[in-house]
Amino acid sequence: MTTYSFKDLTGAFVHPIAGTYILGGGNIGMGQITISMAQDRTVQDVAADGSVMTSYIAGDNGSCSLEVQQTSDLHDFLVNWFNVCKTLADNGDIANWASAQISIRNIVDGSVHTLSGVSPGKMPDKVYQSQGQKITWVLPAANVINE
Repeated sequence: MTTYSFKDLTGAFVHPIAGTYILGGGNIGMGQITISMAQDRTVQDVAADGSVMTSYIAGDNGSCSLEVQQTSDLHDFLVNWFNVCKTLADNGDIANWASAQISIRNIVDGSVHTLSGVSPGKMPDKVYQSQGQKITWVLPAANVINE
């Protein structure tokens, strides 16, 4: 028998200017974290005669989706990070645009994800209504390592 608990998740979001935010399943306001790879490693082309040409596609880029409550500390941290990066870029300094790193580890199953070259995608959509909502930040990453 195995048991899963989101509280067994630990990690960090690190940016040289915006700072560090400790991630984990016990964070107040955290919804879910999804790590996605962008590249399909295999592409197949089928010719008119039915012969198949298989191609290997390189690429370790992907993304991290962070679902958080709109009133959470993590959302506030990400808004600040986005605004710092955008302000610098708008003023001609793009040196730190893709310099964030995300590390996530599940201490029960031992899985580790390390994302580097993380940059802001877009400011997430925000819903205003009678009940508070979760907001999903989709953060592109130049390199995703799955261990």
